[in-house]
Amino acid sequence: MNSKTMLLKQTEDAYQWLNKLVESIPYEKWDQIPENVETNVTWQVGHLIMSFNFHSIMTIRGAQPELYQKFPIREYADLFINAQPSECVGKVEPEVLMEHCKIVQRKSLDIIASLDEADLSEKLEPTKVPHPIADVKFEALDWNIKHTMWHCGQIGVLKRVLDKRYDFGLKV
Repeated sequence: MNSKTMLLKQTEDAYQWLNKLVESIPYEKWDQIPENVETNVTWQVGHLIMSFNFHSIMTIRGAQPELYQKFPIREYADLFINAQPSECVGKVEPEVLMEHCKIVQRKSLDIIASLDEADLSEKLEPTKVPHPIADVKFEALDWNIKHTMWHCGQIGVLKRVLDKRYDFGLKV
């Protein structure tokens, strides 16, 4: 398996895990911020939308104006990068946020699928904010997977506190 195929498969898997986990949490609980957790599902999903855009779209192929007509990127930057989770409560309906998340995920996967193996060793596309981890496209896509799974862990804690333990389908 080449690097591009591996990155595409792992990105697909990370997005599927995220979607299954997030969609298992009742929408009415998305804005709740449990004591000592200091985050909520709304902020986590919004933050990941912005993260997917940065790590697997902008740094790989540059800004995508047609994508940004499908969701309010500037508003989401204010809410999910620059603000605290308490500041996003009641600002975006969970159904809308999930729809936007899937739109960005599809664009991300399309971009990864369009890459050649040689593209992975190229320098990142220029952005206003330098990438905190990566210098080349492989590293940015690899970080996108790791960052997504890091947040899946946080969302898993939220799921357990707000609702119930996530059922992974394990037989006891």
